[in-house]
Amino acid sequence: MYPRVKRMLDIALASLMLIAFAPLFAAISIMVCLDSPGPVFFLQRRVGRGGRLFRIYKFRTMYTFAPRSVATGELPDPRGMITSLGRTLRKSSIDELPQLINVLRGEMSLIGPRPLVPEEGDIHDARMAMGAYRVRPGITGWAQVNGRDCVSARTKAALDAYYADNLSLKLDIKVILYSALCVLTARGIQEGGGAVEDIMEDEPDARERPRSRQNDWFARYDAESARVYPRRRA
Repeated sequence: MYPRVKRMLDIALASLMLIAFAPLFAAISIMVCLDSPGPVFFLQRRVGRGGRLFRIYKFRTMYTFAPRSVATGELPDPRGMITSLGRTLRKSSIDELPQLINVLRGEMSLIGPRPLVPEEGDIHDARMAMGAYRVRPGITGWAQVNGRDCVSARTKAALDAYYADNLSLKLDIKVILYSALCVLTARGIQEGGGAVEDIMEDEPDARERPRSRQNDWFARYDAESARVYPRRRA
């Protein structure tokens, strides 16, 4: 019952927020253009509910020479690739606001596991095995308010699975309140390269598993990739 109510709330709230934030969107769009050459929005392929791929919308926070399909934490010099305005947008999470469009399109929810790029290693195996992909990804989620960039990938997968298993209005309200606190304090934000905390015990490190498993897993959704990103004929 609640998943249907949640979807209705997503549509209503996302619509209201897009209208209310329209002046802010316009101002940020101008600032992004003035800050560095390139488009206003950054579109990137992400993994959504059931492992299906979709294009996520964000305000561009990096220079155009930055790799497009690499997680920020895996970049060799993430700070050198983020624009001066981008650092502010990312710290305040304002760069995520265009994802309200994804919410209206039904690809995301306001609250849910953060959508990852397909190349983010074996965390996809962990998410699928634990059931985290049973719900739509969100602009903010349970893992984001419980460590965000400062916990390991497998811990994030477990936190995402907990959210999917305990989906409720009470938990969503808790995530919203904690998210506001995280934004105000910039808690858990770490632009790559730092130490992470692993709170899960008695579980083999996901990095020990062969990467070919992740590649095989992702290959099952190649048809969806072709739909979202039509291949050009030679």
